[in-house]
Amino acid sequence: MAEDVKQYIQDFKKTSGKLKEQVPDTVNGFAAMFMKIMQDGAVPLKTKELIAVSIGVATKCEPCIKLHVQKCLDLGLSQQEILEAASVAVMMGGGPAWTHMPVVLETIEQLQA
Repeated sequence: MAEDVKQYIQDFKKTSGKLKEQVPDTVNGFAAMFMKIMQDGAVPLKTKELIAVSIGVATKCEPCIKLHVQKCLDLGLSQQEILEAASVAVMMGGGPAWTHMPVVLETIEQLQA
């Protein structure tokens, strides 16, 4: 993964802003759902973010991995917690999920640099 994760996240936010101008109902609808779900509830936000990383790995979604690893780190989760959550996705998803573990590790390393 040669791509600079910090730059990717900045670009993603900029593109999301442009999309909001073009398809505001889509962006606002998704954002409202995201904000409602991704907060502390019966399941703490830290756990929800670990689940999101795992789903990103299982579904092979690099943008999801990068964005949710950042959120995990922002919440104070450790590299080990994030990697163990991603490992659950590998256990469930096999080889295709395994090939996305380097994305998790490299994202953590770049964001912690």
